[in-house]
Amino acid sequence: MFGLFKSAPFLDPGLGELHWRRGFWRGEIALDQGGTVSLAVSGTRKAPDAAALQAARSLASQFPAMRPVIEAALFEHYTPYAEVVADDEAVSDETMPILGSASEVWSHVALAHVSVSPLSGMLAIELGYNAAWDQEHTLGARFQGDKLLELCGSVLSP
Repeated sequence: MFGLFKSAPFLDPGLGELHWRRGFWRGEIALDQGGTVSLAVSGTRKAPDAAALQAARSLASQFPAMRPVIEAALFEHYTPYAEVVADDEAVSDETMPILGSASEVWSHVALAHVSVSPLSGMLAIELGYNAAWDQEHTLGARFQGDKLLELCGSVLSP
């Protein structure tokens, strides 16, 4: 009986097979040399949203231009954590990397998820990162088009 309410998989030529679960069309996406991560695309039970699907498809080609913006935001997020460890002798954190520049963040973060869905009424792309210096949170680099809106200090995986 419950099979009547199940959505058929959606096959996208660029993204592969997507499945409707928990309010999103879900699959995987490869953006970097690190393999694939989970992808969540907004839509209805019948099909993914066309604009969200197009944004997800184009993300792989846009990602190289987004990387410098993301790395600068990640480094900005890292700096106060490093300052606390450096300034407070009582704080000892063996997991805190020592970074001298923004380009060094990449070996200390891992892409955790990608979501493409509306944010404040406009389509947004969120790239979720796990960072060695902030193990309690997933950081979300949120974009509208090619513009970084924010690096949110704590996001939930969709």
